Amino acid sequence: MKVAMIDPSLFTPRYDDGLCEAVAARGHEVTLLGRPMRETDAIVPKRYQYVARFFRLGERLRPLLGEGRVGQAVKALDYALDARLGSLAAMEGDVAHFQWLPFAMADAALVRRLRRRSALVHTVHNARPYHGDSQAAQARGYEALLAQFDALIVHGEQTRDVLLAQGHDAERIHIVPHPPMKLRDATPADLVAVPRPAVPRILIFGTIRPYKGLDLLVQACLTLWRDGLEFELAIAGKPFMPVEPFVGAIHGGGFGDRLITDFGFLTEHRLDAHLRAADILAFPYRAIDSSGAFLSALRYGAAMVTSDAGMFGELPDGVASRFPAGDAAALTVALRQLLTDVRRRKEAGDTAQAYGTALAGWDKAAQQTEAAYEAARQAFMARVAA
Repeated sequence: MKVAMIDPSLFTPRYDDGLCEAVAARGHEVTLLGRPMRETDAIVPKRYQYVARFFRLGERLRPLLGEGRVGQAVKALDYALDARLGSLAAMEGDVAHFQWLPFAMADAALVRRLRRRSALVHTVHNARPYHGDSQAAQARGYEALLAQFDALIVHGEQTRDVLLAQGHDAERIHIVPHPPMKLRDATPADLVAVPRPAVPRILIFGTIRPYKGLDLLVQACLTLWRDGLEFELAIAGKPFMPVEPFVGAIHGGGFGDRLITDFGFLTEHRLDAHLRAADILAFPYRAIDSSGAFLSALRYGAAMVTSDAGMFGELPDGVASRFPAGDAAALTVALRQLLTDVRRRKEAGDTAQAYGTALAGWDKAAQQTEAAYEAARQAFMARVAA
């Protein structure tokens, strides 16, 4: 099959890369279409082709306009015009597989044009677009748009149940569990840039957004520091929300020397350095379906603390110390237990690492994705013939 894998904003390059390579290894012709790559992107296409198809004007102007409202408006206009008028040549084939739909109203035009040419598949990474914290205009129309696809892929039963409740046919929904991912190894410069901890270190990493619960983690850490516990908190990633109040609260409480910040779009190499230095990894998410960050972190042997939202609630016992989503007091208890018990922390890290090793890999995901493609092709031929 000729497969166009479409992730316009390149939201999940590591996932895209792993799946494209594995699907191509099964004998299919795969092209990944996204935006122009940035220096922070670390994917190196193997067996498949990469085409910088989207946001070419917006990315060219990005250094001048920045990430603020003007820059985002230009990118939205760029994408909207492209979706309605741009060439479909690179996207035509047997299957057009959308990983993400960055702007539902514009996506609807692109999907409508492609429906006459290819079977359409969409991976619903999260049933609630942007975890409910995006601007309303960006997500408006997303749920209705799902009905236009010949097949929908989800990572777990919870997301499938949400789609069924929305009225989607069970035959269109295919479960493809999210495989664990491996980040690029840290460079010597990255290892030097991330200081080694002298006391246990808690790390929260990745893009910083309201649903990820940074406020809960800071509240818990302040409580534990005031109780006399010795540890560090590292925050590494690009903020998409104001973080100054949290940094200010830590410094204002007299604990600034225990805070490590590395704000910005970080390379996989730099994230790898942070993960190597961490003893506890925190995922205090208020909402999530599947977390690529969590699956990327399992291999490091650090103890995991997660909420019970989404995939975290489905983890086997012992893989993570879980607490009710949104409950800062319960998060404080979970962290205290790990910080004060070295043996417990080590056992928790070993259990998480073993769980990651046992998970199915990209070969299995590609096989399951291929089955979804075949079902989508049958649905496409049926609707074209009707």
